[in-house]
Amino acid sequence: MQIAVLTFEGFNELDSFVPAAILNRMKAKGWAAHIVAPTEKVTSMNGVTIERQRPLDFTAEADAVLIGSGIATRAIAADSALLSQIRLDPTRQLVGAQCSGTLLLAKLGLLGDLPACTDLITKPWVIEAGVQVIDAPFIAHGNLATAGGCLAAQYLATWTIARLASLEHAAEALHYVAPVGEKEVYVERALAAVRPFLPAVLNPACAGAVP
Repeated sequence: MQIAVLTFEGFNELDSFVPAAILNRMKAKGWAAHIVAPTEKVTSMNGVTIERQRPLDFTAEADAVLIGSGIATRAIAADSALLSQIRLDPTRQLVGAQCSGTLLLAKLGLLGDLPACTDLITKPWVIEAGVQVIDAPFIAHGNLATAGGCLAAQYLATWTIARLASLEHAAEALHYVAPVGEKEVYVERALAAVRPFLPAVLNPACAGAVP
């Protein structure tokens, strides 16, 4: 599985690095989560400069795409030339967005009238874009998911692993990163957040294919 973690100038470190780190716990299964950006280098909202691992066109071939947030998302959402380079297909990909990344999904026309999650600062902009925002950390509709709040990034990673592998694999990845002494509680809370939005039956024989 190849996952694109879409990361722009002014990005929020938690929204990009947390899901990428959890998803890369699946490396032994052939998975790889990549930081994807429109430029070779991007600088975070706190001044951390990183080099991208894949260019923006990688989003078209990835099995899953997670869109992070940042302080420049509103400007990005108004940049039609940049948005036109983001090619997503929820019929064959999992697509998730974190906080202000939900605004980009709205501008890309992928949410329609589906309710979505976002952070409190971005909420009025997403509503302005015609999307109903709910007071929840995570929601998914088929192959589309949104999360609100920086630390809800773990839910996007959990959902991605559960959908493309299994709940057991998701639990294992989370267990590794969870705080010592709180691992069981931490894992169960994350699984409880995403479990209602998973297909009724996750067939292990079909793990690796997007239902």
